[in-house]
Amino acid sequence: MIHPMSRDNPVHYLPRVAERHLAAVLQTQPVAVIMGARQSGKSTLVANSPATRGLLRLTLDDLDTRLQALRDPEGLVARADRLAIDEVQRAPDLLIAIKRAVDLDRTPGRFVLTGSANLLAMKPVKETLAGRASFVSLMPLTRREGLGLGTAGIWDALIDTPVREWPALLASQDVPPDDWRTVARRSGYPPVVIGKFSPAQQADWLQGYLDTFVSRDISDIAPITRPLDLLRLMRAACVGLGQVEHQSAWAAATGLSTSSVSRWTDLLTVALQLIRVPAFTVNRHSRLTRKPKLYWSDTAMAFHLSGLSEMTGAHLENLVLTDLQAWCGSRSQRPVVHHWRTASQTEVDFVVELPSGRLLPIEVKATTAPTSRDAAGLRAFLDEYGDLCSGGLLLHGGHATETLAKHIVAAPWWRVL
Repeated sequence: MIHPMSRDNPVHYLPRVAERHLAAVLQTQPVAVIMGARQSGKSTLVANSPATRGLLRLTLDDLDTRLQALRDPEGLVARADRLAIDEVQRAPDLLIAIKRAVDLDRTPGRFVLTGSANLLAMKPVKETLAGRASFVSLMPLTRREGLGLGTAGIWDALIDTPVREWPALLASQDVPPDDWRTVARRSGYPPVVIGKFSPAQQADWLQGYLDTFVSRDISDIAPITRPLDLLRLMRAACVGLGQVEHQSAWAAATGLSTSSVSRWTDLLTVALQLIRVPAFTVNRHSRLTRKPKLYWSDTAMAFHLSGLSEMTGAHLENLVLTDLQAWCGSRSQRPVVHHWRTASQTEVDFVVELPSGRLLPIEVKATTAPTSRDAAGLRAFLDEYGDLCSGGLLLHGGHATETLAKHIVAAPWWRVL
């Protein structure tokens, strides 16, 4: 299937924070690979980014195109000087033909590939395009993207601003206040946001997404003989949102073998659905937990899967994390988001580690009136790693911005996201 490269109905296109990174990659690398969960807007980004004008667009969702990719990958790659190919994980060996073409002509911006899986972690992928490609991550829409601002939260500004100036920075943000539960219940998938779906319409869309994912999409990555068992594991993961990974507990809760839980947990991570937040393990004075915490790529989908009747603080954490992930993925020098927990259960929800080694610890509380006790984890972290931090940030569900302790600022979540 060939798509014309005219802009796809720009009235309904919401600018993405990844656009600038994509443009930068296409100026220097012959291949840009956009990775994101199904329906996160990869094809729409390619269709609407000025950096991708002039590309012939193909999709491996089209049967004839996929057959050519499988049987004659060199012929498909030769169809145009500049190609955009959607859902490349459906024909992993196509990357070998692209490598050969790039080795003959390394002109920047020759190929834009999209994939609904982490190609670097897929076992069938034998060619990673190392030295020839850069990767652009695309999450479901951030809150600011949904507002038409084309950005993630103000993480860059917080990092570049001394902590004593954070209250003024936060007060200057011209974004509307919102209830986090309302935002967390609203999916960030572009069809839902642009369609302005009602709760019932969104529930139908999310269920259709899940049905397609477990019955078809996941088989592009690995064969699944018991899709309902996989769905049961997804539900268990979303009930335990924000908790440290305990695969044995999931096995007991779902009746699955521990080997199946381990294999399918890895598979959900490769499929860009499950997000593992690794533990921060730079040990100075305390014994630290080394297991990751688990979240989901779309907070509303996590809530839908869980079957819970009410939101919990973990859903606000998930909302903050997905925004952080979108921001990290938009930077050429990519920060890493960790969590920090000691053996005595003192913890900080997220620790952003910059390539420079600087750290930004972030605690998330659903309360509308945080107290100094809510900052205990941040204080403990700053006691150990204060030389690497400007300060600690506590995001909460209220409206007041205040200094809770030395170098710790509490702020409404919506002033940042």
